Amino acid sequence: MQRLTLTSLVPSMSRAFVKDQDGVDPIEEFPDRPISSDPNYVTAQGLKRMEAEIAALRHALAEAQRNEDRTAVGRSSRDLRYWIERRTTAHLIDPPAESKQVAFATRVTIKRDNGKTAVYAIVGEDEADLAKGLIAYTVPLARALLGAKVGDVVATPTGEVEILAIEPIQADQA
Repeated sequence: MQRLTLTSLVPSMSRAFVKDQDGVDPIEEFPDRPISSDPNYVTAQGLKRMEAEIAALRHALAEAQRNEDRTAVGRSSRDLRYWIERRTTAHLIDPPAESKQVAFATRVTIKRDNGKTAVYAIVGEDEADLAKGLIAYTVPLARALLGAKVGDVVATPTGEVEILAIEPIQADQA
């Protein structure tokens, strides 16, 4: 994968070279979004979402520049830098052919101490969405589940859970 420099893809200006002329505010700067130090693992669906986000942000940046909306230019530039960096460092992980144990790109059904069941897909950090049952492989629950097999009882931060089922995530499921 070719490594692109962010400065070649996203316009940026040093505050030292931006001056307030004729009452026009300089481009509003937004602090860069923090980048995780963990490996940037993604599912195929996560990679598609990342590419869609970059395309949408490029469009938003062009629109903001056309409208001379300095706040929107600053926000779009910051977000575009983030997503380009995440795309550049992305490691696509295919679902395992067989789901004998909980791994990245698997969906796991668990039964909690109270008898309630829950289903979680273990995905990349930028893909996580708890409301959709998508948890990042870096969160404590996922870390506790990784490597477990059907029938195992696993201690998690919220109590013990039993692994009921494990299946690979299909490209359209994450």
